[in-house]
Amino acid sequence: MDRFPTPTGTQQFEIIIKRSRFITRVGHVVGKDAARQFVEQCRLDMPDASHHCWAMVAGVPEDIWLQDQSDDGEPKGTAGKPILNVLQHSGLGHVIVVVTRYFGGIKLGAGGLVRAYSQSATQALMAVEVQDSFIRERVHAELSYALLDTLEHWLRGTDILIEDRQFDSSVHLTLQVPSQEMTVLQEKLLELGAGRIVTR
Repeated sequence: MDRFPTPTGTQQFEIIIKRSRFITRVGHVVGKDAARQFVEQCRLDMPDASHHCWAMVAGVPEDIWLQDQSDDGEPKGTAGKPILNVLQHSGLGHVIVVVTRYFGGIKLGAGGLVRAYSQSATQALMAVEVQDSFIRERVHAELSYALLDTLEHWLRGTDILIEDRQFDSSVHLTLQVPSQEMTVLQEKLLELGAGRIVTR
């Protein structure tokens, strides 16, 4: 697998179950820090809500280290885990789902909560707009200042991202390279630098 689906951006959906409003926001995030910022923004946008329960798959779908969840005060296991379970079976990556609940006065019980949060996440993910995200590898390149403009100009026509730039006696670039473009990059660096661009 060299690509996986991810949300195109933040999208919001709502259902009402026994007078409680369940507002689901689905967002595109890369990494746990971005996911936590997304959750905090939901809290700021809806500060009077009863709960902001969430789950994330903030990396590629198989990366369990970038998966997490929270019940946010609902009974343990009734909100975050059901949302995460839906996410894990969706095939999506770089995604956060926050289900915000406004309590409607009728208690749902543990089983009812599991069904409500699962339903909220499932319906949202069935409707969410997605795009392909490519699995990327990091490549570190060292090159002369004279080659930088030419390389950057070429990179703008690709899906390769410049993650970081460092400058000393030469230029050090950290690139995020989709796996299917790795060979093309290596060939281009060889062509541009005639063997003078060092990669690792």
